[in-house]
Amino acid sequence: MAKETVLVVCPGRGTYNAPELGYLARHHAGSEWLARFDAMREQAGKETLSALDGAVKFTPAHLRGDNAAPLIHACAYLDFLGLDRERFEIVAVTGNSMGWYTALACAGAVAGEHGFAIADGMGVNSQKHEPGGQAVLVLVDEDWKVDPALRRAVEAAMARHGVMPSIRLGGMLVVAGGEAALDALEKDLPALARPPMRLAGHGPFHTPLMQASSDAARAQFPEEWFGQPQVPLIDGRGKVWRRFESARHDLWDYTFGHQILAPYDFTAAMTVGIREFAPDRVVLLGPGETLGGAIGQMLVALDWLDISSRAVFAARQGEDPFLIGMGRPSQRGIVIP
Repeated sequence: MAKETVLVVCPGRGTYNAPELGYLARHHAGSEWLARFDAMREQAGKETLSALDGAVKFTPAHLRGDNAAPLIHACAYLDFLGLDRERFEIVAVTGNSMGWYTALACAGAVAGEHGFAIADGMGVNSQKHEPGGQAVLVLVDEDWKVDPALRRAVEAAMARHGVMPSIRLGGMLVVAGGEAALDALEKDLPALARPPMRLAGHGPFHTPLMQASSDAARAQFPEEWFGQPQVPLIDGRGKVWRRFESARHDLWDYTFGHQILAPYDFTAAMTVGIREFAPDRVVLLGPGETLGGAIGQMLVALDWLDISSRAVFAARQGEDPFLIGMGRPSQRGIVIP
């Protein structure tokens, strides 16, 4: 029987919340890799992932970058290792924002230990930045369609207040800037389907305000950790890094330069992944499933597999899901042996 082809997506910050507490214990108890990650944290004088994941209750400490980033990376990477390779062929890997570091490890561009060290270290480095934060703007209507005039009006308001694009996320736009600029933007926006949502504990990621984080990363993580991906790796511009075509220095330079300082276009990454590799399914690694809606919105925008609306997407997901979210118990079993 021919294997089904899958595009693997690695999630970023904001995907380990109260419902995900205990994710590692539920799905990866006894994992050799989890033990390695715990040992690396313990050696560095940090709380282990098992302790954080096994806390009695979810606290604001779980949302701090130095805890959230390694927790999310470990959940996603261990999910990736658990995929049924007898049934599924991974044709490409991508990620959203911080998920790029996980994608590097999943694609084999860095070793598993180095991938965790990068995610863990960047959880700390991401807190080194100029003052500012992020907000999510929902541009889609109830049917997951975007009015081009609304998008233009939002971009004009951003320009008036010096607010920058941070992540392009299907029918949503994550914006970043100083707190005063974000406050002014929110008062000047056209009517949106939902009020802007400020992301607690997030800095002005993917903007030049993150220069200190970029500088720290370049000093901390050696170029020698990087190699050629074993499967195609799609970055936050939609560029595909392929085996035998990827230079170590270029991949290192992108990871700690452009990827930190410029907008992350997850929409472009997914569009390239779907159009160029035409996978039988998309697998969204855990924890959580907050990226599912954004991916669905992209499928609607592409009219992929005749998925032309939110209702059509929901119907397709109910019958034979094209998008498999490993953070969703009803779908996880599809891809785990």
